[in-house]
Amino acid sequence: MARRTDTRQRMLETAADLFHQQGYHATGLNQLVSAGGAPKGSLYFHFPGGKEQLAAEAVTVAAERLNERLKTLLAEAPDPGTAIERVVTALAEGLAASGFQRGCPIALVAMDAGATSEPIRGASCGGYASWQQTIAEYLEDRGTEAAQAEALSVIALSAIEGALLLARLNRDLAPLHTVGAHLRRTFTESEPS
Repeated sequence: MARRTDTRQRMLETAADLFHQQGYHATGLNQLVSAGGAPKGSLYFHFPGGKEQLAAEAVTVAAERLNERLKTLLAEAPDPGTAIERVVTALAEGLAASGFQRGCPIALVAMDAGATSEPIRGASCGGYASWQQTIAEYLEDRGTEAAQAEALSVIALSAIEGALLLARLNRDLAPLHTVGAHLRRTFTESEPS
C-alpha cells in the first residue's frame, strides 16, 4: 500500500507535468486525480485548498527542479557566455523533444491564474526570482559587479522566457537560438578583464 506522502508527491509531480503542458484552466480535477493514480477523494485530503493549492505547490516543485538544472548547467560551463548559451540550448532541446508542448514549466500557470490567485502568483514569482538569483549569483561568483549581475540576470530571464514563448507558438527554435547567441555575446562582454 502506498504511503500518504507517496500519493501526495505523485500528485504533485503529475500536476506539475500537466500544468506545464496544458496550463491551469485546461487541466481539470478529474484529469489530475486520474493521471496521478489517486483515489477520487485524495485531492482534497492531500490538498485541502483544492486545485489552487495543488497548482501553487506544483509550480514550486517545477521551479525548484528547473533551478537545480540551471545551477548544474551553469556550474559545468567554462565561462559565463558558454554557460548561458548552454542553458538556452538545453531549454530548446527540451521544447523540441516535447513536440513544442513544454516550454517554461511555470509560465502557462502564471499567465492562466497568476492574476486571480494569490497563492499561484506567489509561487510563480518565487520560481522566477529563484532562477534570476541563481543567474545573478553565478555571475557575481565569476567577478561581475553585483548591480550588473542583477541587471544581466533580469535581461537573460526575460529574453529566455520570451524566446520560449515565441518558439512554442511558432513551433520553431529560431527565437531561442537567436537569444542564446545574443546572451552569449552579452555575458562574454560583461566578464571582468
